[in-house]
Amino acid sequence: MLPAAGPSPGQTCGAVLAAAVLLQFVCVAVTFLYFTNELKQLRDTYSKSGIACLTGEEIGSFIQNLDLTESEDRAVDPCWQVKWHLGKLIKKMMSRSYEENISAVNAERALTLSRTDGQQPPRSPINRIAAHLTGNSNRKNSLSPRIDSSPRRGNGQKINNWESSRKGHSFLYNVELRNGELVIPQTGFYYIYSQTYFRFRENENEDSDLLAQIRNPKQLVQYVYKLTNYPEPILLMKSARTSCWSKKAEYGLYSIYQGGVFQLKREDRIFVSVSNGDIVDMDKEASFFGAFMIG
Repeated sequence: MLPAAGPSPGQTCGAVLAAAVLLQFVCVAVTFLYFTNELKQLRDTYSKSGIACLTGEEIGSFIQNLDLTESEDRAVDPCWQVKWHLGKLIKKMMSRSYEENISAVNAERALTLSRTDGQQPPRSPINRIAAHLTGNSNRKNSLSPRIDSSPRRGNGQKINNWESSRKGHSFLYNVELRNGELVIPQTGFYYIYSQTYFRFRENENEDSDLLAQIRNPKQLVQYVYKLTNYPEPILLMKSARTSCWSKKAEYGLYSIYQGGVFQLKREDRIFVSVSNGDIVDMDKEASFFGAFMIG
């Protein structure tokens, strides 16, 4: 009887090879699982560290001490760099917001003070204030009566009727005309001007006493007044000249012009009065009155 034969060399070699492959597979699997676990832990660690970069230290305290921490040698710390740039951005935004709020508060305060003082907001180029009135020889009773017992009229005879309907050169721009008086709509400095044309022409039918009175030396006067809350009108300008026309002269002519800058308040009124209204010629090119705001 023959003894049992053992495994052949080929079978032994195959078994060893299979065992080596299985062992290698197990090692690879274990290595893969190990590194996968390590990578997951590392990722979680960095993720938590990134959040802690903003939450680990109170950001408000960091911004307050930003100038102190900036001098420290921490450029190699990524977390510090993130917080440093974020703090700079927040401080810049806060500073800009503060400046805008301060500018708005100052503008509102200046506007409130100007209104309290009775002043108006600055004029826009569209809202200009100006007026130019011309005489109208076609209108009767352009002058107030020579003897005027009513108060607030001053000296002379006030010119009541001016042409203001844009006929010829006359116009009203954001100004109102009431009974020969320009009503100031806004507080400010105004240039006021006026010219009156005096003309004497002898008429054979004229009363001899009136002619004698006119020929005698007379003071030709032009007054510019303003009316305020004060009981009496305030004289702004006066211009005068004494003239005497010869009996041989067919007519005599003289014009008075004056102008100046004055500070006027809202609702003030200005008007023109003249002496010797009997010889005033309301020619539109020769007698006129106006004002415009300069600031």
